[in-house]
Amino acid sequence: MKEIEKFTDEQIADYLGQLDGWEYIDGAIETTFEFKDFKEAFSVMTHIAFECEAQNHHPDWSNVYKTLNIRLSTHDANGVTEKDFVLARTIEDIIESE
Repeated sequence: MKEIEKFTDEQIADYLGQLDGWEYIDGAIETTFEFKDFKEAFSVMTHIAFECEAQNHHPDWSNVYKTLNIRLSTHDANGVTEKDFVLARTIEDIIESE
């Protein structure tokens, strides 16, 4: 099995430059989205959940009413990897298409 390479702080900064609203905090990349109501937030979360399953990569996330907080890191690498940025871009695409 191929070992997953943990990104350096410099690599993380470069990749973050390609995402809007994401930050590197305590070993993970994070963002928050606001929706018009709980139903919309939950609908988007469901869509994201299917993509997470397809990528076999799952976020730490929380939802309170219309707010969704997402935190991504790769536990097997004990840090941020390309998998996190692939999923972050997928999440961005989902948000933009809703």
